This record gives sequence, structure tokens and C-alpha cells, in this order.
Amino acid sequence: MSEKLNIDNQNSSFPSGRTEDGLKIGIVGLGPVGMILADKFQEAGCDVALCVRNEVKHNKIKNEGIILENVIQSSAKFDNVCRNIKDLAELDLDYLVFALKSYQIQDALQEAAELNTEKLTVVAAQNGIDVEELLVPTFGESKVLRMIVNYAGNMVTPNTVKVTFFTPPNYVGSINDTKTKEAELFAELLNSVNLTTNAVDSFELLKRSWEKTILNSSLSALCGVGRLTMAEAMNDPDTVELIEQIVSEAVEVADKEKIHFSPDFIRQCMRYLKKGGDHFPSLALDIINNRQTEIDYFNGKIVEYGRKHYVRTSLNLSFTNMVKAMTNKNIVSRIPGAAGDVNRKILDKGMVNKNTSPASYKNADCFLGIDLGSAYAKFTIIDAKGNPVFRYSLPTFSSDRQATKNVMQTIASNFNIKYSCATGYGRKHFEESDIIKTEINCAAAGVSHFHSGDKNIIDIGGEDIKIIKCDKENHVANFYMNDKCAAGTGSFLSEIAERAEINISEMSSLASLSNYDKELNSFCTVFAKTEIMNWIFDGMTTQDIARGIYTSIANKVAKMRLESGIPTYMIGGVIAHHPYLKVLLNEKFDKDIQVIDNPQHIVSYGAAIIAMQKFKKLKILEEEKEMEKVNK
Repeated sequence: MSEKLNIDNQNSSFPSGRTEDGLKIGIVGLGPVGMILADKFQEAGCDVALCVRNEVKHNKIKNEGIILENVIQSSAKFDNVCRNIKDLAELDLDYLVFALKSYQIQDALQEAAELNTEKLTVVAAQNGIDVEELLVPTFGESKVLRMIVNYAGNMVTPNTVKVTFFTPPNYVGSINDTKTKEAELFAELLNSVNLTTNAVDSFELLKRSWEKTILNSSLSALCGVGRLTMAEAMNDPDTVELIEQIVSEAVEVADKEKIHFSPDFIRQCMRYLKKGGDHFPSLALDIINNRQTEIDYFNGKIVEYGRKHYVRTSLNLSFTNMVKAMTNKNIVSRIPGAAGDVNRKILDKGMVNKNTSPASYKNADCFLGIDLGSAYAKFTIIDAKGNPVFRYSLPTFSSDRQATKNVMQTIASNFNIKYSCATGYGRKHFEESDIIKTEINCAAAGVSHFHSGDKNIIDIGGEDIKIIKCDKENHVANFYMNDKCAAGTGSFLSEIAERAEINISEMSSLASLSNYDKELNSFCTVFAKTEIMNWIFDGMTTQDIARGIYTSIANKVAKMRLESGIPTYMIGGVIAHHPYLKVLLNEKFDKDIQVIDNPQHIVSYGAAIIAMQKFKKLKILEEEKEMEKVNK
């Protein structure tokens, strides 16, 4: 428990950064547990090889390495990153760590059997009771170590983990005490890089595995069912009482198994759980994402051993069966958004009028526009009068695909969406919308709702620049785009600002302090970065560099065709965050260009307008058909 866990690091004969014999360690499974171990063993000087099946995650880790944030801050790159376990065979590993979910082990073992050499030691780094037994049929009991992990994290991107807590120590041991030296060396390596880990005998290991599983079982299922973080579950008196009863059941079962805890163990558990913080347990995330769970090795194992000793485990049985029912029947997607913490946070952030209850839109006609842009995915909901009621955005390339699902689930649970329209680069791959339209049509529809008639629209996005000409009827009469190069776009701007070490949020205000007229000669990102470095070496001020970058982009836009004599409006994420561009473009075009309110969401707003218009047309057609039937 927390009192026992605060111990000093063990002394290590291996200096941080190298090992005496260059141990080779393979890690299968790159979730938070596996990624943290990979980083730490690399830091300890081991030759670390990784296996990750997911293509996106594989490519990110191979190209960019692993990044740890928050409680543990570190990064590491790896030479050996493969997608198949059998590819690790040629490396002649000393240790093979399985950091997979328990239900993924069986499939992995079919390939892993080829790695079984005389010197190999395998490590089960899963949560749950008896998970180490899954490795025994393939490798034999004498080769298996079990690791009890007391850290946790959530994935931020495919190669980034936000480490939410580490309550030392971890534990590792041989399951039958035949590999005690290997367990001690394993722990020693991790201790050398401050991932405090105790090597223990098999009896202590068994006790620690029950201890950790009791902690996991106490609120993992509850957090998943109730959409609660650990902190939220432990701050509600009603759920705290429930959690304590779940723990009590498990302690009674453990006692029958001759695993005895101290008299104040339950109190220590509750104190430990209070330190969990704003974290969703892994099993809870699986429930929320409607994925298979490890419930059979959590509460299910407590139920199983309870039956063995005729001990009633009503609460553990209830949560076991509830989780199985939810994941099997997809009930998760039907839980009202107000019941979930994630949904509440999305609503709090996205509601346009913070004083309006989302409940008022459950029975009102609403329309959804989704702009799947190159940099951000934007969501806009409007009411039947075209008034925006909800706006939300997410990074398009976020590894957290569940984030988009969470937003869509929140929308479905709280708004009566009659029709939806998707636009942007990813529109053809978004199957949850009723129709798809180009971003050009959606931009025109969005701006035209506020400014009817002839107009130019300048849209500077993450990967392109568009100039759209609308006629008097608000139809797209013509449009122009920059060439295929991303020069002058948001991505170009971000990369160049990063090279110049300019905080992107301060860049516009910095540029406004300069009168410098020099611009970049090249729009190729590589050459432009070199040119920026020359500016820095020449002693140019940050203000002059910022204005020079903006001037280059303004000149790029000014070379595109703009209809004279009609109003011009600017939209897009770039102008939303870089208002000084408007000043320069006003000078270049010699006119007052207006920036639309909420320019980054105007395309998704236009998509919502098109969805509303389409719905109304369909409704009119249905009414006409009904009238025809009546007349006949």
C-alpha cells in the first residue's frame, strides 16, 4: 500500500545509461505499461527491441520514438521496432516481456514459441490474478517471471504516454523461485533508472498480485460503467461505500486462499485509491470503447476463488456480469451522455451558450456539420434557425481515435440530430454523416448565411489556400487554390515558427511591433528553415522575423486571383490564430478584408447549414408525396 510503497531505490551496480553485458530485452505490447518499460530499459543501457502490430503506432514509434509526459518525462528512439513477434527471434533475447492484455496473450504465444531459447526469461507484465499461468504452457514454469506494475498512464498520441501516477515500488519475481537471479537483475536495471522495483520471492509475489488485483477490481469496472475517473469515484460518498464493500469481499476470499493482509489493509486500500487522480483505469477505457476486457482476471477471478471456498461475492459477481453484458451487447453506446465524465467535459467545452442546458436540445431539431480538416476536425451543431449551439475541435492526427467517438457519442446523447454533413480531407472516410460535401461548398454556405451576395472568400487552412468567388445567389461561381506545395499554409507557418523559436501564440503580436519588409525567398519548407537560420545569425529581432514570415505568406496569397469591387472575407484556422495577416493582406489588396467570427469553425458551420437545407428539402418532398396520396 502507499505506506509500504515509499521506499528508497535499491543500489545498482549498473550506472544509469549502460549495462555490463548489454542485455537484450524484447517487449511485446506497446500500451502505457510496455512503452514506459521500453523507455526505462533503454535508459538503463539495454538493447531494447519492440513489437507492435498496429501500423500507425508502429510507424510513429519507429520514426519518432517513445515520449513520456507528466509524472515521468522522457523520450527514447529504438533501432529495432517490428510488427511481428517472430521477427525478434534473430536477436537472441535475454528477456521477453509481455505487456499485452490477458486476452491477447494466446494469439501472441503462437509466434512467441519460436523465441524460446535456453537462456530466455519471459516476463508477464499484465494486471490480474493468474495471468502468469498463460505463459507456462509455452515456456514452462521455470522460465516465467511475474511483474506487478504500480504505475499507469493514458495514451495521448500513438507514441506518447501521459504517465498519470507511479506509486513505487513495482514488484517482480520468479513464479516458482527458480529464476531469482534473473528477477533480481530485472529489478536492478529498473532501479538504476529510478523506476523503483523490488525483487521478491514467489509467495510475496502472489500476495502482491492479489493486492494489485483487489485495487484494480475495486473501481475499474465501476469507473467504466459510470464513466468516472478514479478521482471522481473516490470523491462520491455513495461510490466510496460501494468500493469498500467490493474490497471487503475480495479480502475475505484472499484469506481463504491463505493470503493474509494486515488488519488495516482495507483502510490502506481506500487511502491508496484516493491518490489515483484524474485517470481512467485501463479496463474502464476498454468498457467505454466497447472493447474486450480483462474482467475474467479481475473481479471474475475473485468470484471464481470465492466459489471455490463457498464465499459469497455478490458485488464482484454483479460487476463481472454487468461488464460482460455491456461489452457483448454494445449497451455502452446507449448510456446517456450526462452520466459520463467524458461527455460532461465535452459539453462544458463545446456549448456556445454556457447558460443554456443541453437538455433543451434533446427534443429540438438540430443539424450537425463535421469538417475533417488536415490539422483539426471541427464539429458544429445548429438549431432549426441556423444558430450555432455547439462547437468542438480535435487534432486530426491524434492517436486517440476514441476522442472522435466520444464527441460523436456526446452529440448523439444530447442533441436531436436530424441530418448531418461531413466535409474536408477526411469526409469520404467518415461513415457517420448523412451526406458529404466539398469544403468549398461548405465555406460558401457558411459565409453566405451571414453575408449574402457577391463576395470573395479567402480560406487559409492547414495544407492549402483557397480563394472562392460567390455570385449574387451565393453559389460558388469560381475558386482558385495554391499549388500542391503547402507553402504559405498553416503547417508551413507552424514549422517555420518552430525553427525560429517563436511561440505561435505570440507571433501575431510580435509582428505588429515591426516595420521590416524583408520576406522569405523560398517557400520550400527545407530552404525556408535554412533562410530563417541565416536571419537569426544575422541578428534579426524576433519581431522582424515574425513579420517577415507573415509578409511572405501575404505575398503568396496576393499572387492569387481576387475579384475586385466586391466584399472579401477571411476564414480558416490560420487567420483565427494569426490576426496580423489581415493587416498585411489589407495593404496588399488595398481593401478592408473582414474576418468572419469563429473563422476556424465556419466550414463546419456551413456543413451544418447544408445539412439543414437538405433535411428541409427532403421533408418538403415527403409532404408533397403525402399530399399526392391524399389527392388520389
